[in-house]
Amino acid sequence: MEFSFLYWLQELRNPFLDSLMPAVTFLGNGGWFWIILGVILLAGKRTRKTGLAVLLSLLAGLIIGNLFLKNLVARSRPCWIDPSVPLLIGVPQDYSFPSGHTLASFEAAVSVWFYNRRWGTVLLVLGVIIGFSRMYLFAHFPTDVLAGALLGTVIAIAVCSLLEKLKPAKQKAAG
Repeated sequence: MEFSFLYWLQELRNPFLDSLMPAVTFLGNGGWFWIILGVILLAGKRTRKTGLAVLLSLLAGLIIGNLFLKNLVARSRPCWIDPSVPLLIGVPQDYSFPSGHTLASFEAAVSVWFYNRRWGTVLLVLGVIIGFSRMYLFAHFPTDVLAGALLGTVIAIAVCSLLEKLKPAKQKAAG
């Protein structure tokens, strides 16, 4: 069933999406975009807590998703199973489940959303597009992307909730 969906996506291929999707997926490579966002937010006094939440969420996701779950599940990627589909990106070398691009995107976006709904919503849309790009590019199964989104959301909520619980009593009273 997942291959059916991926093959259907391949039927949507066109020059515009073929140039857009590798560019979109590039934003998630190694989490660089999200790390830079976290560092920028950390540098601002008013956004420091948001930046800390982003960076801690990314660190937790790296450990839980990329280092532990990917190697535990050891799921082959669609492009490894069916190499007949032409790729628009290099063949990924790590396992498929969960999608690290989607995981990092949702960790960062949900962390921002926790503190700023408007910008968080914009970043969530970007996260969805990055997740879609991974399927369009035949690098992930839909369940890899779904798992990355769910795990990223859970991690970000847990990190943000923990940061709020650790807030000093004086800050809690002030809001």
